[in-house]
Amino acid sequence: MGGGRGKLPAMAASMYIVVEGEDPGFDIFVNGRALARNEDAVEKVALRVGVRPLIEFFSADENSMSLLVEEGAGNRELIHRLPPPQWYSPEAGLETVEALVGALEHEPQQLGSEGEQVLAELVEYRRVLRKTHERKLRWHLAVSWK
Repeated sequence: MGGGRGKLPAMAASMYIVVEGEDPGFDIFVNGRALARNEDAVEKVALRVGVRPLIEFFSADENSMSLLVEEGAGNRELIHRLPPPQWYSPEAGLETVEALVGALEHEPQQLGSEGEQVLAELVEYRRVLRKTHERKLRWHLAVSWK
């Protein structure tokens, strides 16, 4: 997914973290709605500061695709033909998230009226990725539409 590539539909989307395994042993919930709504702007910030955009950590797995089908946004036929999910090191995600937090923490309004909310979600991503790192687990992003 290249520059301006992984555009999310304008529905009420949420970008959330999936941690490898059944139960990582900690809370991984982050709302992710402001990040999804502002994904293009966040991608531009990532590219400006020289890190990998968050959307490049997206991977579909059977669970997230099943949720999409339940929400009316996916194709049931594709679920069993998905490639295996891609998992990423928490260090790679932390590099992006830390850079985004650093670029936005003193000027969240550069993203407009939702800048503070985007920053808060990025801080939550950082918390989840740090715990993922501590437990030596891998992760990826998924998207939910509701």
